[in-house]
Amino acid sequence: MADITEGRGRRNAKLATLPLGMAGRAAKGFGKRLAGGDREEINAEFMEKAAEQLFAVLGELKGGAMKVGQAMSVMEAAIPEEFGEPFREALTKLQAEAPPLPAKKVHQVLDTQLGTAWRERFSEFSDTPAASASIGQVHRGVWKDGREVAVKIQYPGADHALRADLKTLSRMSSLLQRMSPGTDVRSLMDELIARTEDELDYQGEAANQRAFAAEYDGDPDFVIPKIVASAPKVVVSEWITGRPLSQVISNGTKAERDSAAEKLAIFEVSAPYRVGLLHGDPHPGNFQVLDDGRLAVFDFGAVGIYPDGLPAATGPILRLARDRDYPALVDAMIDAEFILERNRDRVAPEDIESYLRTYVDPLMSERFHFTRKWLQKAAGRATDIKGDVYKTSRLLNVPAEYVMVFRVLGGCVGIAAQLDAEAPYRGIIERWVPGFVEN
Repeated sequence: MADITEGRGRRNAKLATLPLGMAGRAAKGFGKRLAGGDREEINAEFMEKAAEQLFAVLGELKGGAMKVGQAMSVMEAAIPEEFGEPFREALTKLQAEAPPLPAKKVHQVLDTQLGTAWRERFSEFSDTPAASASIGQVHRGVWKDGREVAVKIQYPGADHALRADLKTLSRMSSLLQRMSPGTDVRSLMDELIARTEDELDYQGEAANQRAFAAEYDGDPDFVIPKIVASAPKVVVSEWITGRPLSQVISNGTKAERDSAAEKLAIFEVSAPYRVGLLHGDPHPGNFQVLDDGRLAVFDFGAVGIYPDGLPAATGPILRLARDRDYPALVDAMIDAEFILERNRDRVAPEDIESYLRTYVDPLMSERFHFTRKWLQKAAGRATDIKGDVYKTSRLLNVPAEYVMVFRVLGGCVGIAAQLDAEAPYRGIIERWVPGFVEN
């Protein structure tokens, strides 16, 4: 079992096994094909072994390695079916599991963060973690006033591991792209690196959570745990008991799955207008469904600041795409710098039409059925280096203020496809995003 505090050299050595293992299996597979082996069986075996190694390493190391794996897990529905099962199982584990930190080290963190008399602030505290994640783990306890609480503790050395892992993994983006074709891994890595300090700042996370909890207090559809106490590396919040979204994905009824997808989209789209903040980590491990149907939301370390709601061009651009007004859409994309001036004459309306054809499907009907097959088709077109869609994508730009927005909206779509859900995405955009409905 790996320790997040182990030296950078040892962590890098483990990460280095990924491309070496891929290369070795590729050579072995090539030899089998030369010997007359079945190409599809060999490819399937290659991908299965690659998946097992990739996500075993990412999960074992925690830190930035596991965070990358969790972010990729959102788009597991885009993986072709013939390779899907081993990826799916490994990715689901990454959403909520990691080797635990020993009790002795947990106590040391609490001593330094809450003071050596921290036990007096609890009437109960469990040394066994209730959940583990990329840079911290959660323990269950009872606060001195009788409230059940979740105690989120940052792993010692998580700051160094997170920075080092992201730097190392950024050099492996092409390899990781093969593992998750629906994810723009390079943009994901850049964003994770840019937000490293935010992820490590538990007091900042607590402030974000307080803002969300205040706005959604008493909401009929959502619940945000209230903050009880916080320190730079410890957050204490109310304990919420619900059904993990991963369980709804695997065995929920159609009504449960449809409701979860709808509520997730409403929450992510509405938050910038209600709170001025965007919850930036939409993977299934951060959501639970309560017995009364409300969606519980966790982990507010990665948050985008949008005091005026989503960027102003969002609504008009989505409306033009829905209306298939591609000449006007190209002009709007130039104005918003999705198409840079140097590429103005290289991107035609028909290029944008081909590029967006599948992506705008959810806006074309009152309710859209998100399926793995649909998402696989969209991801396949986007990553086919010989296709026109891929060539067009190379000429487009994502302005900085849209990077998290696109990842979050893409995460909602990826989870909806995992849920095999029908959801009124068009109505959600109409309700919340200015400019999508013409005045």
